[in-house]
Parts: sequence; C-alpha cells; structure tokens
Amino acid sequence: MKKDGEVILYMRERHKGTTQEVAAARAGMSERTARRYEKAGKLPSQLKRPRTWRTRENPFEEDWPWVVEQLERDAALQVSTLFALLCAQHPGNYRPTQVRTLQRQVATWRVTQGPEKEVYFEQVHTPGERAQSDFTHMEDLNVTLAGESFPHMLYHCVLTYSNEEAVSLCFAETFEALAEGIERALWQFGGVPLHHRTDHRSRIGASAGQSGAGRLDPVL
Repeated sequence: MKKDGEVILYMRERHKGTTQEVAAARAGMSERTARRYEKAGKLPSQLKRPRTWRTRENPFEEDWPWVVEQLERDAALQVSTLFALLCAQHPGNYRPTQVRTLQRQVATWRVTQGPEKEVYFEQVHTPGERAQSDFTHMEDLNVTLAGESFPHMLYHCVLTYSNEEAVSLCFAETFEALAEGIERALWQFGGVPLHHRTDHRSRIGASAGQSGAGRLDPVL
C-alpha cells in the first residue's frame, strides 16, 4: 500500500494538468495503482479498515467466565488484583507481561457490558452572573431566648462563582423576607449579580400576587 504523501504528490500533479501516466511516474507508483486511488478519491490511510480479528490466541479465554464473575461482583476491582488471583490459582499458566492483555480485555468489557456509569454535567459559573437563595428552618436546633423557644428561619444567599454567602434572620417564607434578605445580601456583596434563583417561587409568588417577583431567574 502506498503512503499518503505519494498519493498527495500524484493528485497535485494531476491538478496541474499532468497526464495520469506522467503523474504516476513522478509519484513513484504504477498507473494502475494511481488510477485506483484517483477513482476512490481517498488517501491510503483513509482506505484502511479497522482490524476485527485476533492476531494471536486469547490466553484468558478459559478463565474469562471467572474474570467476568468477579467483575460483576465488584466492577471496581483492579485488573492487577485479578491477574494476581489468576496466577495464584493457576501457577505457571500466565506470564507477567500478559497483564496488559487482561487490562485491554477488562476495559472492553467495562465499556460494552459493564454497569452503567453515572453521568455528570459540569456546571460552569461566571463571575457576577448568578446568586442563589433558599430559606432554612431552624427548629431542629431548639434555640431559646430567656428560656423560651425561639422558632425562626434563616434566609441564605450565595454567589455561585465565588461561594460568598450572606445570611439574615426571618420568620416566614414570604416575598417580603426574600426582598429584605436579598437587599442585605447585595449590600454585603457590594454588587448586583445578573440573575437570582430561588427554589421557593410558588410560595413566594403567592405572597407577591401578580407582580411576577417569584419567577425563576429574575434580573435584579
């Protein structure tokens, strides 16, 4: 098979108007070979097909069911541990260099037949873009004043990029408590983010009437 560079040289000559015979000679290939690549319109590397056959016998074929059983029991099991167990169970059957072969086979099994992996979506935060807030009930702390129970809540606001936080005292999840908490937080932050998000828009929206103040991500 010819190299990509030879075919590229041939195609350049052809684009100059050179005849197929002359272009093939300059690229160091037969006219028949040149005709084949010109007809395909692809480089040699693009015509290669991935190998789907084994070039040598699989040394772990006999013990593979046992390997799969161990992986199904503990998918995080290290290949080096599996190989050491195989060597201990079958002395003389395996060479140290064959651990790489086992690693490739286990990697293929994990991709094609192993347990599904959890999918994580990265959150990208931009400076000054967003603040998030929530209300926290504090009854579990059993706070008292002068021996009397003091039921209260905290309004918690955080800038998602810097994680700077602001907390204020309140007694109900209302629009008024939200507005007051945000105002205090912004004075503490020394600036105003582009968006604000809260998880309690239904209850807050009911308190705010039709003002729309409980919408998700209102611009401040």
